[in-house]
Amino acid sequence: MRKIILSLLALSLGLTIIAGGSALAAAKGDPLAAWKPAFDPSGAEYTYLLSNVSHPVIEGVGFGYRLRDAVWEKSNGRLYVDFRPLSQLGGEKDVIRKLKMGAIQGMMSSSVAAANVADRLGIVNLPYVVDTFDKLDTFRNDPELWQPFANAAKDIQVVDITGYGPYGWATTTPVRSLEDAKTVNFRIAQAPVNTDFYKAWGLKFTVMPWPDVPQALQTGVITGLDHTAIVCNITKKFTVAKYFTELDYAQGLFVHLTNKRWLNKLPQDLQQILLETIAEESAKTRERTKEQQAKQIAAAKEAGVEFITLPAAEKAKLAELATPVYEKWGEKIGQAYLDKVRTTLGK
Repeated sequence: MRKIILSLLALSLGLTIIAGGSALAAAKGDPLAAWKPAFDPSGAEYTYLLSNVSHPVIEGVGFGYRLRDAVWEKSNGRLYVDFRPLSQLGGEKDVIRKLKMGAIQGMMSSSVAAANVADRLGIVNLPYVVDTFDKLDTFRNDPELWQPFANAAKDIQVVDITGYGPYGWATTTPVRSLEDAKTVNFRIAQAPVNTDFYKAWGLKFTVMPWPDVPQALQTGVITGLDHTAIVCNITKKFTVAKYFTELDYAQGLFVHLTNKRWLNKLPQDLQQILLETIAEESAKTRERTKEQQAKQIAAAKEAGVEFITLPAAEKAKLAELATPVYEKWGEKIGQAYLDKVRTTLGK
């Protein structure tokens, strides 16, 4: 626990400096002071407690505060979105448990953790399925693709989705081919889907909690990181890993989960305000994420990070090697649904 707290404090300090206006807040000991509400929420009739593990300087996370302010205004102060980023309510597995119990009402879960809620949610982690910003928009806006995903869990509703950019490899040595990749020890997330396709790819990997990554990268325990350019630049991973191979095999996502029982008990007018505002702000945030992606890549390049585009033939090889994973997860997700998503979005 002490290691996690220290890691979060160090991450918060670095991120608040990037955030500009938050730097002073960090110096005063409150990394989230810049995001305090401009209103007094104590008079709210209802509270929507919403969790996330990351920092709001990431646009897909900052969504939570924009949602808070918009819902407060539209509900005339009746509904307060109490957004708690930076793991204030615990790690993702613990928060998922609390969400199922109803101890909290909402969670913006990382897509890698969301598969622990329902196997079907793992579809967005499969390589080269929902892998681009355009495919993500199509997936979200096509009811035939979205509704089976949104209704995948019994007690939890998927209400929308935001993100943190396309996945690639941040490495300490350049990776221009699959042969280069075989010399790297990659850190991957604690997610069964990711473990399966890294095994299929024949690559060396270490499953590691995020708070352990900085030290492991600095000491050479790992020499590569499976993550997005936005997160790698904002969290200073590029100070050690000076190369980024753009695989673009999946979008890093925050899957917005809501406790169904709580949602159904919310007065109809407030329920409508909440869901409509989540949809509006999520769509805006997906556009903001595209802009943040471009800005963070530009900043990283200016700082000396080399960006490498993996050749199309190599990407095709990764998809081919993942065939057993598509088959295994097709059984869990529903083969007909997986086929429909892949066909509609384009293989």
